[in-house]
Amino acid sequence: MEYWGLSDIGKVRAQNQDSFRIEELDRHTVLAVVCDGMGGAKSGNIASRLATDVFTDEVVRSYKPGMSQEQTEQLLVGAVKLANFTVYDQARQFEEFAGMGTTLVAALVSGRTATVVNVGDSRCYHITREDIRRITVDHSLVQMMVERGDLTAEEARSYPGKNFITRAVGTEPTVETDVFAIGVERGDALLLSSDGLHNEVDDQEILFEVVHGVNHDNCCQRLLDIALMRGAPDNVTSVLVLA
Repeated sequence: MEYWGLSDIGKVRAQNQDSFRIEELDRHTVLAVVCDGMGGAKSGNIASRLATDVFTDEVVRSYKPGMSQEQTEQLLVGAVKLANFTVYDQARQFEEFAGMGTTLVAALVSGRTATVVNVGDSRCYHITREDIRRITVDHSLVQMMVERGDLTAEEARSYPGKNFITRAVGTEPTVETDVFAIGVERGDALLLSSDGLHNEVDDQEILFEVVHGVNHDNCCQRLLDIALMRGAPDNVTSVLVLA
């Protein structure tokens, strides 16, 4: 298994409030996580880094080879809950952190199974040589409007309220986490991204760069370059895991 990650401040923001980590749990298992912080210049980066580290450290501490799918899902959901409690507790204790929160998307790829969890509008895509499929569902206002039929998916890309999320880590005492389990074949890829990437680079462009790019080593950089060419109004983060 191979993996790469990249985060960039973009062209507009004064601070990078995205965070990511990749950990190899054993030679057949990789954990990747991307968080996109919110809550102002003083705390968005704190929320994303705190959630990334608490989540990852808990999974690394508790993971055991040979866990069942149910145990794996429980482990990831429990790690999200711990990250949520930690961010929420810090926001309550310190006035300068009040209101902070973060998205979180993570994938644990073990053998031929990927288990994905998400809160917010950071995403996970499953990419084969023929197709790209978004695994996660955004917890956002525009996603709700698309599901109701008020907006098309294309209209949602430019809707003024597209950055308003309906669920985040650390903003409430508890958090609901979506969980997905998918099969992955050798050569398949998982791409985790903050909205600074997927708001600027569409699915087919992602598919092309992952499948037909010169090599995977600089795929995250090529995706970043497209976002930068289009103005990159937000921080841009991507993690690529190749099964």
